Amino acid sequence: MGERCGVAAESAVTAEHVAEPVWSVDPRTGKPREQVAVEATAEEVDGAVRAAHAARGALADRTARAALLRTAADLLDGARDRVVEAADAETALGPARLTGELARTTAQLRYFADIVDDGAFLDVRISRPDPTTTPPTPDLRRMKIPLGVVAVYAAGNFPLAFSVPGGDTASALAAGCPVVIKAHPDHPATSELCAALLRRAAAETGLPQDVVVLVHGFGAGVELIRHPLVAAAGFTGSVTGGRALFDAAAARPVPIPFHGELGSLNPVVITEAAAEERAEELGAGLAGSMTLGQGQFCTKPGFVLAPAGEAGDRFEAALTAALKDAEPGVMLAGRMRGHFLTATYEDAQVEGIAAPVHPGPAGPHTVQAGYLSTDAATLLDGQRHVLLRETFGPVTLVARYGSREEVSAVLALVPGNLTATLQMADEDPDAPALLAELTPLAGRVLVNGWPTGVAVADAQHHGGPYPATTSPFTSVGGTAIERWLRPVAYQSTPQHLLPPELRD
Repeated sequence: MGERCGVAAESAVTAEHVAEPVWSVDPRTGKPREQVAVEATAEEVDGAVRAAHAARGALADRTARAALLRTAADLLDGARDRVVEAADAETALGPARLTGELARTTAQLRYFADIVDDGAFLDVRISRPDPTTTPPTPDLRRMKIPLGVVAVYAAGNFPLAFSVPGGDTASALAAGCPVVIKAHPDHPATSELCAALLRRAAAETGLPQDVVVLVHGFGAGVELIRHPLVAAAGFTGSVTGGRALFDAAAARPVPIPFHGELGSLNPVVITEAAAEERAEELGAGLAGSMTLGQGQFCTKPGFVLAPAGEAGDRFEAALTAALKDAEPGVMLAGRMRGHFLTATYEDAQVEGIAAPVHPGPAGPHTVQAGYLSTDAATLLDGQRHVLLRETFGPVTLVARYGSREEVSAVLALVPGNLTATLQMADEDPDAPALLAELTPLAGRVLVNGWPTGVAVADAQHHGGPYPATTSPFTSVGGTAIERWLRPVAYQSTPQHLLPPELRD
């Protein structure tokens, strides 16, 4: 099926692989641009991890960590034109989108620097001795410490914000963990450039450059998750690849945390009252959200429940008009375009599924956005597999429901998601119950909005029940740092032996 967030099953850990040259490819033409690197051997991965592990002590200084993050942000901003040009050449996302993504990336680095300075993420707790409790309480001082080397598997659809200098890297460094990053195969030149800037930032702040190490290749990803000095991993990509790595992390002699973001339908429920109130606005809004970035956002609304009847017809008419006017676009890689075309063709052949605007090819390297339409009864009558799988690209499935009971029955089939959205009207009688049904399905629940766009904020949660993620943590926002920490309590420990944060 579709390769969500741009990481294919190339991450699977069972296949044999021979190291090959790593090429940068232009997705607009399908032609190689330049050879960037050679895939890392097992010995080179071992050397990378050991180098990062040896550098971990230097990150114990929180002042140095904050300086590293701010210097990295400054260097990325200073190299903006080069970074945007490199990323556009490999992803076809366009200078405007990538300039905004770089701004998000550098703001995120500075955001985590502020978190490091503040120190609240250490979660310091002190219990004073009290012999009167049962049992007696000794002097206990608890804080969180870094896990160690973190393996980061870069995403394809965000070559900056979720890749080499992205949120996993920023939060791991903020926690005090060096990173070994497995570059995404679809933007290797961008990865090399960004890694060089991060390593330069380390040198300029007096830290070992090996607090950040980059490796390329399928085999490198396999070796990385198995390496005994890797203490945790962060992944954004497909269910197939992510699940294989997750299983490998659990099967190690010493299992490690694997924080994977895998797949999400991001369901939307439009109440009858909302459709009657603003059907045309909802149709246009859905079209804009599902085609943003050529439908290659992990929060793209991929499934919509809309009411039957006249109001639902107006909603579909507006969606149809907006998608027919949508410009064809280039996807991140020819491989992804192929998966998108295959998946949408297969889905359109399913009995009871129509394609009012058929998603498909629009040229040798472009795709046309579209949507599939059915009714809730079809999904409940044996075609539920269409509902349960996600397609990476500019397409969504609209299911028309005839009763409130059908909405509940369909939602009961929906797997875990990053987001779930309720489009409601003021004083909508169905809203409270629907919100209660959507909440267990996702990590972020929206009301009268669209899910594409994930703010970097303290209260953000970018995660959700499996298969959206493999852990209950967020990969965006301040609490993303918690993935790379573990608590430790010191009991009856002399002051001079305590970490500075725990001393009187």
